[in-house]
Amino acid sequence: MSRRTGKSQAAFERAQAVLVGGVNSPVRAFAAVGGQPAVIAEARGAYVTDLDGNRYIDYVGGYGPAILGHAHPAVVQAITEAVGRGTCPGAPTEAETHLAELICAAFPSVTKLRMTSSGTEAVMSAVRLARGATGRRRIVKCIGCYHGHADALLVSAGSGAAALAAASSAGVPPAAVADTLVVPYNDLGAMERAFDQFAGEIAAVLVEPVAANMGVVPPAAGYLAGLRGLCDRHGALLIFDEVITGFRIARGGAQELYGVRADITAFGKIIGGGLPAGAFGASGEIMAHLAPEGPVYQAGTLSGNPAVTAAGLATLKALQADGFYHRLEQTSGDLERGLRQAAAAAGLEGQVCLNRVGSLLCCFFAPPPVVDFATASAGDAGAFAAYFQAMLEAGIFLAPSPFEAMFVSAAHARAEVQRTVEAAAGAFQRAGRLMESSGRCR
Repeated sequence: MSRRTGKSQAAFERAQAVLVGGVNSPVRAFAAVGGQPAVIAEARGAYVTDLDGNRYIDYVGGYGPAILGHAHPAVVQAITEAVGRGTCPGAPTEAETHLAELICAAFPSVTKLRMTSSGTEAVMSAVRLARGATGRRRIVKCIGCYHGHADALLVSAGSGAAALAAASSAGVPPAAVADTLVVPYNDLGAMERAFDQFAGEIAAVLVEPVAANMGVVPPAAGYLAGLRGLCDRHGALLIFDEVITGFRIARGGAQELYGVRADITAFGKIIGGGLPAGAFGASGEIMAHLAPEGPVYQAGTLSGNPAVTAAGLATLKALQADGFYHRLEQTSGDLERGLRQAAAAAGLEGQVCLNRVGSLLCCFFAPPPVVDFATASAGDAGAFAAYFQAMLEAGIFLAPSPFEAMFVSAAHARAEVQRTVEAAAGAFQRAGRLMESSGRCR
């Protein structure tokens, strides 16, 4: 497609005068891929359209929540009706209970939960709850797993922090992360050594059950079960950050897919249907430590507000349709196979690694396998940037970072997959030429 950019460029320049970096979240600034971002005017179904009228097949999906596609009619109607009844009553509503019931029904490890307004808040609160319930202060997280920008968790982080080549952040005092231990993802031995070194001090292990902020990195066979066993033996709680994987890779998230239950689960993304939402939940025994029943304090003025709960309810109800996840898996599998074939045709077999879990997909410009942040970081950033720009020019909208996932939605059909694979054939060739000229491709 012949891509026009004038209006987006002008809008981005205007934004830079009043927004830091011209954006409200760092990865949107295209720092990892170069150039200026397309400024989006409309998102509908499997497509986004920018101010210049360029229409793209979208695999950003709001970084996860748009599993039904953008502006799904049932979700739009539910939001519209809810807004008409008022957006912030500051008191309980029946819809909050209905949404909580749907989440608990999908996750047997969760019998009670608390809504928040973001995944960051949900994980931050889950950690506080774990510390309050165990009386211990240390937590263990994995290098490259991103759990939001709370001080204690912004250490060895992935996602935007990884793309900016920052292991943590300025403004986070050493004391804030003094009780945060970090180990490599998929390394049970390292986790076991952490428990041995800090025996009796670890409140919780916090992990993305499928790492989705260093690209997509699935858990090794037995890894999650091993974490479950270590926590049980040492009296620690296992926290799954299912902000991305919850309702995404299966209705019951990673816990359904891999058969391992967490003690505390953090949610976000899909449960808000595209509006700002999060939640954390556990057994009634653990949740009883939370105010107003217990001494662990957490609150939020806009948590569970009517517009969010309406969007979340409409989305989760749509996911209950017969065969929904089977169809989503078929589409995602077709896309993966097509991209593999395109990479091989471009001479990049063995030079790129495609990882997929359900409707989460990622292409690393690194030799397979990619199993942790170290192997993910070994990828060719320049090749990814070339691939990204070629895909954008061909009408395919990807996240502008090698450490983000592609999100497939129910709105993507055979035509979108075919167009994406056709675009990738040329994009892989462009990236391959760059890798060959730099000596990375042999």
